[in-house]
Amino acid sequence: MTKALEGIKVLDFTHVQAGPACTQMLGFLGADVTKIELPGKGDVTRAWLRDAPGVDSLYFTMFNGNKRSITLNTKTAEGKEILERMIKASDVMVENFSPGALDRMGFSWARIQELNPKIILASVKGYAEGHANEHLRVYENVAQCSGGAAATTGFWDGPPTVSGAALGDSNSGMHLCIGILAALQQRHKTGRGQKVAVAMQDAVLNLVRIKLRDQQRLERTGILAEYPQAQPGFTDQSFDTITSVPRGGNAGGGGQPGWMLKCKGWETDQDSYVYFTLAEQMWPQICDMIDKPEWKDDPNYNTFDARVDKLMDIFAFIETKFQDKDKFEVTEWAAQYGIPCGPVMSMKELAHDPSLRKVKTIVEVKDEIRGNYLTIGTPMKLSDSEPEITRAPLLGEHTEEVLKELGYSDADIAKFRDTKTI
Repeated sequence: MTKALEGIKVLDFTHVQAGPACTQMLGFLGADVTKIELPGKGDVTRAWLRDAPGVDSLYFTMFNGNKRSITLNTKTAEGKEILERMIKASDVMVENFSPGALDRMGFSWARIQELNPKIILASVKGYAEGHANEHLRVYENVAQCSGGAAATTGFWDGPPTVSGAALGDSNSGMHLCIGILAALQQRHKTGRGQKVAVAMQDAVLNLVRIKLRDQQRLERTGILAEYPQAQPGFTDQSFDTITSVPRGGNAGGGGQPGWMLKCKGWETDQDSYVYFTLAEQMWPQICDMIDKPEWKDDPNYNTFDARVDKLMDIFAFIETKFQDKDKFEVTEWAAQYGIPCGPVMSMKELAHDPSLRKVKTIVEVKDEIRGNYLTIGTPMKLSDSEPEITRAPLLGEHTEEVLKELGYSDADIAKFRDTKTI
């Protein structure tokens, strides 16, 4: 079986998470990804949060599978010449250096185009080119703040909160991957490469666009009825004074009120919760499920506007019905009525979920060096291109292999070692 991106050569000049998440996805899809690392050091995450001595960290391995590794010092004349040859042989070059770093290395976009007019140069930066803050460096939590996620996450009586999901890093990497695939498709038509850029701020904002919807609703109508704290008397602060989308706690972001409800075992298990949604079109079924058929025709309950000031009381009543059922039983019970509901899954439960192993969303990677470990497979399932997930490379593991593919001899390679180029 051929892979979707088989034959595409990717020069991976990335580190930490945003860039490596992108290039690993390209590798999962079949591209030949070669990661360039500094001799003797490599990607800084190789040493971050190690779970065992003397081996690469899980941080590194989980973002760098399906790649080859070459060590290269691009400050030497030989190193620059090797990089030039690699650029000429590549389809895609991906980097996430600080702004201006490639130019300072002598590899501006104009120079890269001279070497290979067909190459696609893909970059992740904190802010978009031309933005007032484009010179600033950004990492995960900063991106969540600058992109609007933190301000709209958490409870109304607490500070802004960052998400455990990598909205800044991995999300930006996935957006960059999409841009690269689009550029490759366009190259089929034009024969030309192009620059693809993703700003972490932009990628985060793209995922909270529904909050931008709410900001416009707030400015035009003055209310956001589905937010619990929007109701009179819910907080000491009058909702009329709120001028920006507030933190909604666990309120439903789609406009349908929802909340986290406790299930059997919540006293000892912090994840014994389900998310339950009071979907407008499901109100009759909800009434039947919770043994309140009279609410279906009661004018105090049978419309969204009638229920809006009683949302938390309704959720509290529904929660009393869940105390003899665990979160999985509640989910199945709600499913019988067609009601949107789902369990809060802990990382432990996800790591050992047989269904996720079966569909290869979670994959056990064979690694004879550090021992087997779990990683996330590709979320995209292609019927004619099933990925084979391979272990992350050792530092410089494929240096000689790659150099020989570029036409260098054993004598050349020995000279490169003497000059500390590799």
